[in-house]
Amino acid sequence: MSAVELIFTILQLICGLIVILVVLFQSGKSAGLSGSIGGVADSFLAQGKAKTMDAKLARATKWVGAVFIILTLVLNII
Repeated sequence: MSAVELIFTILQLICGLIVILVVLFQSGKSAGLSGSIGGVADSFLAQGKAKTMDAKLARATKWVGAVFIILTLVLNII
């Protein structure tokens, strides 16, 4: 294993742990019939939803997940 592979492997491990932590910190979403009925009113009333902690965590999940996938592809090529 070369030094580059070791660095990418460590970065992927850290990125995977961050993804796990960010997903665990997110609150659960409403499910079922009550969630679908309340979802219409919630989307209308939540105009500043992009600034909430859940929105920031969802955005972080997307970015860290994308970095994890890219690191996985790079390690597969190496």
